[in-house]
Amino acid sequence: MPTSPERGRPSGQGPHQHRHVAEAFGTDAERYDRARPRYPQALVERIVAACPGPRVLDVGCGTGIAARQFRAAGCRALGVEPDPRMADRARRLGTEVEVATFEVWDPAGRKFDAVVAGQAWHWIDPVAGAAKAARVLRPGGLLAPFWNAFRLPPDLAEAVSEVCRRALPDAPFDHHAMAQGSLDAYEAVFAKAADGIREAGGFSEPEQWRFDWEWSYTRDAWLDQMPTLGAFTRLPPDKLAEVLEGVGAAVDARGGGFTMRYVTVAVTAVLDGGAGAGGGPESGPGSESGTGARDGGWD
Repeated sequence: MPTSPERGRPSGQGPHQHRHVAEAFGTDAERYDRARPRYPQALVERIVAACPGPRVLDVGCGTGIAARQFRAAGCRALGVEPDPRMADRARRLGTEVEVATFEVWDPAGRKFDAVVAGQAWHWIDPVAGAAKAARVLRPGGLLAPFWNAFRLPPDLAEAVSEVCRRALPDAPFDHHAMAQGSLDAYEAVFAKAADGIREAGGFSEPEQWRFDWEWSYTRDAWLDQMPTLGAFTRLPPDKLAEVLEGVGAAVDARGGGFTMRYVTVAVTAVLDGGAGAGGGPESGPGSESGTGARDGGWD
C-alpha cells in the first residue's frame, strides 16, 4: 500500500523533486525483485505490437522486472537505472543496464523503438523526460510509462488502515487512502505525464491504455512485499515489525490470504513521423483483462 506521490508534499512539487524517497528502494533489491508484482502480459503484448521494431529502453528499470518481460516477448531491452544496487541485481538477472538518471543519461547516438517506464516515470521530470524520450526514439516510436494501481478488499483495507494509524500516528499520509488503494490517487500522476508529453512536443496526443487483472496473495507473500512499498521503505525496524505483525494478523483473520484487484494504466504517445500507437477501437481508455504475475505501488 504505497503512498501517493502527490500526498504530503509542498504545493507545486512533484515526486521527481523528492528522489531521496526512491533511493530507499535499493536497500533490499533482492526482496524487491522477488516480491513486487509483474505487469499484465496483455500490456506487454500491446506495447510490442505498437512498436516499429524490437529495441526497448526501460527507464528506471529497477531490478529489471519489466525489461525481462519485454525480453521474453522478443524485444532487446536496455535499462537505465540511477541506483547501482538495483542495477546490479538487474544485471545478475540478465538485463543490460547503464547507471544514470534518465535526464542526464547519454544515449551515445542510439535510437529505440519504445521508451517504457514501469512504476518509475513519476520520479522523472515529466517535461524533461518526454523531451529526452523524443530524442532517443525513432520516428513512429512509442513512449509508454505505466503504473500498477491496486485495491485491497474493503475489510482488509480497513484493518490495515487501523494498524498503520496505531503504529504510525505521525506519518505524513492519509492512512485510510494509503491502505485502501485507489486508481483515483494515480490520476494526477497520469495527467502530469500526459501534460509533460504535450509540453515537450513532437508526440501524438497522449492516450491511456487500461488493463484489469487480479492476483492472489498468501499472508507471507503480502508481508514480503510490504517492506518494498514507498510508505514503508524507510521505517525504523521496530515500527516496520509492528506494522507487519498487525497486517499479518488481519490477513490471518480472513483465512490467511486474499485476492488483490489491480489496474495497470499506460500513458502512451507516438513520436511524430510514424504510424499510430495501437489504433483501432481499443485506442484510448479501454479495458483489457490480463494475467499478471506479481509489481505495484508508488515506487
